[in-house]
Amino acid sequence: MIRILFLGDVVGEPGRKAVAARLPGLRAEEDLDFIVVNGENSAGGRGITPRIAIDLLRAGAAVITTGDHVWDQREIMDYFPTEPRLLRPVNYPAGTPGSGSVVLETAKGKVGVINAQGRVFMNPPLESPLSGVEEEVEKMRAEGVRVILLDFHAEATSEKIAMGRALDGKVSLVVGTHTHVQTSDEQIFPGGTAYLTDAGMCGPAESVLGREIASVVWRFRTGLPTRFPVAKGPVRICGVIVEVDEGTGQAVEVKRIDELHTPPNKEVETA
Repeated sequence: MIRILFLGDVVGEPGRKAVAARLPGLRAEEDLDFIVVNGENSAGGRGITPRIAIDLLRAGAAVITTGDHVWDQREIMDYFPTEPRLLRPVNYPAGTPGSGSVVLETAKGKVGVINAQGRVFMNPPLESPLSGVEEEVEKMRAEGVRVILLDFHAEATSEKIAMGRALDGKVSLVVGTHTHVQTSDEQIFPGGTAYLTDAGMCGPAESVLGREIASVVWRFRTGLPTRFPVAKGPVRICGVIVEVDEGTGQAVEVKRIDELHTPPNKEVETA
């Protein structure tokens, strides 16, 4: 069996520091073999930088996925071709920098990771995620890859569930990201695919989706533009652990994780 951890959207410096501090303990406690982290909000809440990507990989992430904020930090554009373990959504047009999937060798065989972005209520509008994902899955399975994970970065619950059902029996895990609120519908579909609508976030607990409460409330109250600074304080670390039969690629166990991590100095600066 291979045990895989997926962590939801990392928000700002508080999320990065909490994940880096907690990953070694989680790896030992849960006997983890492979870790995937969504880092699309890790740079001050918007996008990711080369330095942050390197830090997350050094902290223990085998693969970093992203989403609709992937291009928010300009310097990441040139970094993508140099780091295959950093993914952008697979359903961008041909010629887009980087890749939407990767296959890595582990002590327990090959593991494939795919990143896709939904189209319902999402910008920018991209090509069909289902078609792109199915094409990547077929390629991986043709190469003998049985353990395959999909990070589906999408807004609509229905689109996420439809993706999971369409891939049942073809991949090991379909996990949603983007909404930053963890759902409680973890399950294993009849074909052996583990599923969770949203992994949640790794970001400040006392916040609105990781941002300072007052600024978000003011925006909703007035409708006027404002900045949304990353909040401070204890961080909620959310994600999902799946145990997979590496021979068949079928999930045998899935469970959510939701922990509160308090920094040693009781305060974390924003990035």
